[in-house]
Amino acid sequence: MGFHWLQSRIQEERDRRQREALTLNRLPQALEELYAILKEGITAYQEAFGAETVESVLLPSRIKITAMADRDGRWQPVSKVEVAVAPEIPGFRIERGDSSTDVEVGLLPSNNLYYRDRERDVYLTLEDVIRRVLDRVLFPKLPE
Repeated sequence: MGFHWLQSRIQEERDRRQREALTLNRLPQALEELYAILKEGITAYQEAFGAETVESVLLPSRIKITAMADRDGRWQPVSKVEVAVAPEIPGFRIERGDSSTDVEVGLLPSNNLYYRDRERDVYLTLEDVIRRVLDRVLFPKLPE
């Protein structure tokens, strides 16, 4: 006994699992690509305010960025943000203190990535993602 709807749903689920597996495999490379672009913004900030003002590091499944300020002759952390691979989304989790934002990452047929803010249910450009990562850590005293 064959149910057409069941066969269709099985195929849809196969396709979804395949897309998800491809995306999960692409996340580490996507994190490296994101870091390279973030690094451009960090370099511009350092050129404007000094090399000691921001530290960044790329780890296997995480990016850490720390803004520093000169306090009594010593550079102290003043704000930080982390971007972590979140396979359960799949995508990135932008963690800043006690708040976090989930950004779904998906693969387009052209092998390019798309980004989506899960909470607001809106698609993001890469520039939107970069701003969400860097804006509050580098400019905490400026309005959003």
